Amino acid sequence: MNLILASASPRRAELLHQAGISFTIIKPVLEEKLDMKKTPCDIALTLADNKARFVAQKLDRGVVLAADTLVVYQGELMGKPVDNDDARRMLRLLSGSRHEVITGLVLLDAASGLVEKDYSKTTVWMKGLSEQEIDEYVKGGEPLDKAGAYGIQGKAALFVDRIEGCYFNVVGLPLSLLYDMIQKIQFSIQQNKRG
Repeated sequence: MNLILASASPRRAELLHQAGISFTIIKPVLEEKLDMKKTPCDIALTLADNKARFVAQKLDRGVVLAADTLVVYQGELMGKPVDNDDARRMLRLLSGSRHEVITGLVLLDAASGLVEKDYSKTTVWMKGLSEQEIDEYVKGGEPLDKAGAYGIQGKAALFVDRIEGCYFNVVGLPLSLLYDMIQKIQFSIQQNKRG
């Protein structure tokens, strides 16, 4: 299967490499618009679907993988912080509490239009953080390109007390779910070719 990752995320690429999945990258360039009437799961799926379709329209063949990860705290959606102050605000909210990380996944076959969609949800409990800890973490630059302003696979691993669900989902690509979806779309493509 010719897999195309529709993402600029180095973490997603690293996870695919780690899992031994070969792929190429085509970065989608589109404005993300959130429909706040939808549930967070539907929003993540819609954003991932938009990325997949943007890339698939440029291709004759191949299966496009797109993902979108959101952090949800008491109903507030947290994407990537716009600046250091926004990162501090997010970390203050998450400090000493629990939140959910939702990743929407889409696999889209460019040739046939067949699509598989699903999402993964993980609950994360974060330790209470001091202002100094937040400030030092933000100054290090790690939060700025991450939903919820933290990376569980980086220095923020020190702040996470526990999780319930898929760890790789919190990093940005739930590998077990992706594996199941790859099996389904390969089967669907084979059935479509026979039919």
